[in-house]
Amino acid sequence: MPMSRGTVVKKAFIKSLPVMAAYVILGMGFGILMTDRGYGPVWSIVCSVFIFAGSMQYVTADMLAASVSPLHAAVMTLMVNARHLFYGISMIGKYRDMGPAKPYLVFGLTDETYSLLCDGDYPDGRKNARLYCLLVTLFDQCYWITGTVLGALIGAVLPFDSTGIDFSMTALFVTVFVEQWLSSKEHRAALTGIGAAALCLVVFGESDFLIPAMLLITLLLSLSYRGKGGRNG
Repeated sequence: MPMSRGTVVKKAFIKSLPVMAAYVILGMGFGILMTDRGYGPVWSIVCSVFIFAGSMQYVTADMLAASVSPLHAAVMTLMVNARHLFYGISMIGKYRDMGPAKPYLVFGLTDETYSLLCDGDYPDGRKNARLYCLLVTLFDQCYWITGTVLGALIGAVLPFDSTGIDFSMTALFVTVFVEQWLSSKEHRAALTGIGAAALCLVVFGESDFLIPAMLLITLLLSLSYRGKGGRNG
């Protein structure tokens, strides 16, 4: 028997609860950081509605304060969010039949939303799957916006030292990595990522290693899985 719409909503909400716990806190950090840089709650909310890019929003706060050029901002955005190109490639098949919801799903595909949707554990039926993906993405963005509003209001009322707040996104990425490591018996991809990132960090330096690391990871994993497929065939 197909799931009812209410059941799909409940399933999506329960699935997104771990992200809520992280995004409300991280969104608060961003709101506080924006206030510390001299931007009011409206600016924080606008960024969370129209950018919604997690770590890039933290970088945006500093770029706005420094009045960087649009070209510099574009290059920095590409470097920080280059990993999303690879997320998107892996979701092409899953998002193929999403209809009018597809543009928003593409826009809202953050690291954490990807981790919730990449397992393919969707409700039966095309409409239910579309609604489920849409709700998970929407819930996650609403959690971030809620945290942003709370952080902006707290930052406007209370004096707050924002030193170290931008490290919270790094802490989240480490948490997501550990969770994926513990939930999987196959660690080849994780070890490949660590090794490639470490190598590129040494070779290219901390400001330029991200894109080469992503390209190297993609190459190594492609060769690895192709070789495994060839042996199995």
